[in-house]
Amino acid sequence: MADQSSNEPHATETGKSEPSIDARVIDIAVRLGVLGLFAYFSLQLIAPFFLFLLWAVVLTVALYPAYSWLAGKLGGRKVLSAILVTLLCLAIVVGPVAVLVVSLVETLQGWYQSLTAGGLKMPVLPERVATLPIIGSKIADFWQTAGQGLEALFAKIGPMVVPAGGRILSVLASLSGSVLFFVVSIILAGCLFVPGPSLARGAKRVADRIIAPRGAEFVDLAGATIRNVSRGVIGVAVIQGLLTGILLIAFAVPLAGLLTFVALFLCIIQIGPALVILPTIIWAWSSWDLVPALLFTVLMVPVMLVDNVLRPILMSRGLDVPMLVILIGVLGGTIAHGLLGLFLGPVILAVFYELVIAWVKVGEEERGEAEAPGPEREGK
Repeated sequence: MADQSSNEPHATETGKSEPSIDARVIDIAVRLGVLGLFAYFSLQLIAPFFLFLLWAVVLTVALYPAYSWLAGKLGGRKVLSAILVTLLCLAIVVGPVAVLVVSLVETLQGWYQSLTAGGLKMPVLPERVATLPIIGSKIADFWQTAGQGLEALFAKIGPMVVPAGGRILSVLASLSGSVLFFVVSIILAGCLFVPGPSLARGAKRVADRIIAPRGAEFVDLAGATIRNVSRGVIGVAVIQGLLTGILLIAFAVPLAGLLTFVALFLCIIQIGPALVILPTIIWAWSSWDLVPALLFTVLMVPVMLVDNVLRPILMSRGLDVPMLVILIGVLGGTIAHGLLGLFLGPVILAVFYELVIAWVKVGEEERGEAEAPGPEREGK
């Protein structure tokens, strides 16, 4: 009778019986079920705002050093510093879009006035183009129609322009939605600057519960990666875009606002401004005299190549993660998830890389301890 079933309750010294193993399992399952139900409904509630909150966290981590520095300069006025940083970010986001819209409106208005007034004349079509096989006659017909005036040109190309105009309007609407998304995220980030340290401590405590004892270290690694990527990618892109715009405006290049916006976008997605700068240089050599074209080229080529020097320095500073891991995370994240993946990609890869390295080190230490001779064997 000594062997009793483990599922029966056991008596304690106080006379009370402990719950059986099955009862404890059921109790844990019920608790986990209730917790999972609350987590599910909570995620459903925050799902519409998840991307806004995620972007706000990324922006807060990236901009917190600037906010902290400004708060120190203002005598510890944290709320005022948060407001100033938020307003500056809003100006940086909304400003280029406003310049782009004004530039496009002015350009289109100028073209329309020139066409209606007859001031925009088509040059004479070269004879060798008109005599090309198959397409030569079509080009000559279109050229002749375009030279007759605005009404004749629109009547000819109207059926082709209308679908393209619809696509352009959809792109502009998407751009407006993206700008609104960033505006809301920046405002939310401004609200997170002041409680940022307490939120970071809470995140470290949660991470320690999940991947102890290095949870806090991984949270610091994620923050450092976000700041380095923001400096190495967004910072360098802003520098290149700003320098490109200054030079285009200084040399009175047509469509300077539009070209600057395109160059900035290409820099952010890691293509670089060469697709804008090189055609502009070629146009300058075909349109300007030797001295201004040469000066424009000498100034624009370093702007086109400056990211190759600054990005490796800024992205790898303060991190033990190899530069190749960060770069793959930036490119892969951008391709897979767009602009948000630009930050999440390197963070995820950097944390995963550190987890793998830590796991390998623990395995090597355990193997070394198993192979080391014991004290009795050393005594012999």
